Amino acid sequence: MAEGRTAPDVERPSANPLDQSERLDAGSADDSTKRANPQADILPGDSAATKAEKIERHGDTSNGDVNADFEQSAPKRRKMDQESALTAAERTGDQPERKKGVTPIKKEFLVDISRILEPTHDDDAAEASGKTAQPPQTVGGKSGRKKGKGGQNHNRQFGRSRDEIQLCMSRAKVDEFASPTCQFGEKCKYEHDIRRYLKDGKREDLATFGSICPVWEVKGKCSAGWRCRFAGSHSKEIEHEDGRKELVLVEREKPGEQLNGDDEMEEEGVGVVNVISNAAKISLRKKHIQTVKSDQYLQWMNEHNQDPTNGRTRPDLKAAVGLVDDEGIPIKITPSNGDSNGVHDNRASYVEPPFRASEKRRIYYGPETPVLAPLTTQGNLPFRRLCVSLGAQVTWSEMAMGLPLVQGEKGEWALMKAHESETTPPAYSPKNPVLDYNHSKDLKFGAQIAANKPWLALKTTEILTSLCPQLRAIDLNCGCPIDLVCRQGAGSALLDSHAKLEKTLRGMNAVSGETPITVKIRMGTKDKHPTAEKLCQRLVLGGPEAQDHGEGPCGVAAITLHGRSKQQRYTRSADWQYIADCASLVKKLKAERSNITDTAREPDARDLPASSFSGTGEGLPYFCGNGDILSHVDYTAHLQDTGVDACMIARGALIKPWIFEEIQQNQYLDKSASERLGYIEQFARNGLEYWGSDEIGVGTTRRFLLEWLSFSCRYVPIGILDELPPRFGDRPPAFQGRSELETLLSSGDYRDWIKISEMFLGPAHKDFQFQPKHKSNSYEIEAEG
Repeated sequence: MAEGRTAPDVERPSANPLDQSERLDAGSADDSTKRANPQADILPGDSAATKAEKIERHGDTSNGDVNADFEQSAPKRRKMDQESALTAAERTGDQPERKKGVTPIKKEFLVDISRILEPTHDDDAAEASGKTAQPPQTVGGKSGRKKGKGGQNHNRQFGRSRDEIQLCMSRAKVDEFASPTCQFGEKCKYEHDIRRYLKDGKREDLATFGSICPVWEVKGKCSAGWRCRFAGSHSKEIEHEDGRKELVLVEREKPGEQLNGDDEMEEEGVGVVNVISNAAKISLRKKHIQTVKSDQYLQWMNEHNQDPTNGRTRPDLKAAVGLVDDEGIPIKITPSNGDSNGVHDNRASYVEPPFRASEKRRIYYGPETPVLAPLTTQGNLPFRRLCVSLGAQVTWSEMAMGLPLVQGEKGEWALMKAHESETTPPAYSPKNPVLDYNHSKDLKFGAQIAANKPWLALKTTEILTSLCPQLRAIDLNCGCPIDLVCRQGAGSALLDSHAKLEKTLRGMNAVSGETPITVKIRMGTKDKHPTAEKLCQRLVLGGPEAQDHGEGPCGVAAITLHGRSKQQRYTRSADWQYIADCASLVKKLKAERSNITDTAREPDARDLPASSFSGTGEGLPYFCGNGDILSHVDYTAHLQDTGVDACMIARGALIKPWIFEEIQQNQYLDKSASERLGYIEQFARNGLEYWGSDEIGVGTTRRFLLEWLSFSCRYVPIGILDELPPRFGDRPPAFQGRSELETLLSSGDYRDWIKISEMFLGPAHKDFQFQPKHKSNSYEIEAEG
């Protein structure tokens, strides 16, 4: 992982991930506040959305004394003394009512906090708001101060995980006596002596997972080679006839072949799909890949905007994205008549009409397809893989920014990777069969993007569908509340520009080939001023401009509504009554469409989304609800009470990934502490298989495991609850689990999370640090993309 840190005393604005020509500083509640330093801990692998979030959350960097802040900040965990612990039933003998905001825990598991010494640390300080303490040089060091602006998360630091002596990559995957191939020769600053590296430069091998490398166990070889923290499991020392002893790497299935260090696909994790070659990324950076269909559609759109009387006939779009060779040079395609002089703009010589919405590949949403929401940071491939194994039927990538994708940035394209388990078809058992739906061609994984302009959304969509064949659909994010995203007109800001959003979605449909387009929205941008109903009407019927020209709807295959506003962010409860109103509206729009008697305004049937099935509205998009689902009871109730086709689950999956299993079995599952620990082990194994088993890979796995544990610690076991169902927003009083392990897994102390990670990843590196993304006891955690 390359070093790319900014000195904390250098005042330099950061690039906006949406528009790199604009320089941005950290957001502030007060415009008069002096300019802040940029985020100093943006990691090389961070996506643009994560970078934007870090920049926004990096506050005042004045070096004030924060010790007083630590002492004055009181933990937010609800405390109960003996008197408050007595229920109304114990005082009056009547049936007690559930206390609002408090998790009802059985009396025998409550802890008398008066006998517990106050901790010497303050978890609330993990979410700093301006002043930043110097991080201590210990594992888990953190900085913090009093709470500032709501939702802030400043100056997170993770330290680093690297070998003391770094081995040259030319030696990482070869045997000890192999001929040197380093292009720098004696001038190379990295170690070439494998024995010295193993003795002095690398930490001891891990004893977890049976001391067997998880990557080597599955693939038969390990791309980390000698750098692997399990190198002893796939290496040995052999003695030659002349008495010399050599260290050699061993392949489990092909012991006679040398590991190929030049194969870039070897660097990818186990079972990973949607892998984009480095040549393609370089071609994108050099603008060698031409978005032919997008350019033609945008030209037609611009011409119409200049001359509205110039018809509304759609253009015939060219076939595909321009091709390039291995060196990034555009490939010229000769026309079929053999006339080499007839090539124009390196485009294909044949014309293909655009896919209409009704002609695209069918997708399906139903009660049996619970959806895992796109989750910033936590929605990584290892976590999605865990959720799929537990019953998640539809998964989404983390939100990817359009501009970095178009520019070929490595970190953003990593978000498009999926595990092979996500390419299997979702569950399918409808009451009525879906028209022309091919279940075998459907898959679970889809990509979510954010874009602030139609041209960016179109180009991103065309490139994605051309380079990533394993996509269920492409979703346009219109719900992200991050200020740096919204200021540029992306995310939730699109909710204030309905006409622009409709144009964008219509254009995405025109260039996406057979891949369906979906959209995720919020109730609106401001509290008490919801606009989602009007937007749903526009998306289903088409706006006034489109209807006047007979163009019809934009053709989205599904709409997902998060029952909160942008201003609300993730606070308070989601409004499922409003979701029900919108779902009812979508179903009523069929009648409105049938009442259109003017044939000039009647939508073209080919523009209707391919999501209809017998017994429901013809050509209507699927409608999904999202917000505050923590159990199968919530899921089932929302399906029955609101009329949505399916529900999307976000934080509920982070708190207990087996919520998908509960939905499938329609019952509560009281998971034991050992079962929950098994899921943590599975995540750790998934992480090592994906990020690698070397020191950096172990550190990355540990970081994202801790990010997940900061959510999963909020889970209160079903067996100790005094009343069901569990609810979002309820905070537990101090309690102990049914075992020491269960108590440990419920700990809100980040140092306990590190202890848990060490069960599977060994002791943390001496330079590793972790600061919770949010307060461990904060219940308004921002997670969704």
